[in-house]
Amino acid sequence: MDAFAALADPVRRSLLRSLSAGPARVVDLADGLPISRPAVSRHLRLLMEAGLVAASVRGRERHYVMVPGGLAPVASLVEQLARPGGGLLGDGAVAALDTEVRRTSRDRRHDTATTTTTTTTTQRHHRDEDTG
Repeated sequence: MDAFAALADPVRRSLLRSLSAGPARVVDLADGLPISRPAVSRHLRLLMEAGLVAASVRGRERHYVMVPGGLAPVASLVEQLARPGGGLLGDGAVAALDTEVRRTSRDRRHDTATTTTTTTTTQRHHRDEDTG
């Protein structure tokens, strides 16, 4: 997963905001979120895969920190887009980018739901064939 895909999720953005204040444990990060600690751990794993977060072991605990420079590709793109004269960002471009990120996230959720529905329908069809 790259930094852009990692930032597409609001929970991961929230975790990065929290980590921008300094190192934290999963229990501390999960405290203000409406998801379980295992779910927070999964999000942190994805952030680590994207090179945005690192973990260090201190005794029995893992402390997570933001990786310096992890957001460099994102910052570079935003800088490039915002460049006067040669930049691509005009009025509403950031809003359009936000809309595109949300659309992509919605499409992924829809694809997952469709796959689940198709699988269930196929299983039901096969079961009906076996009993009929």
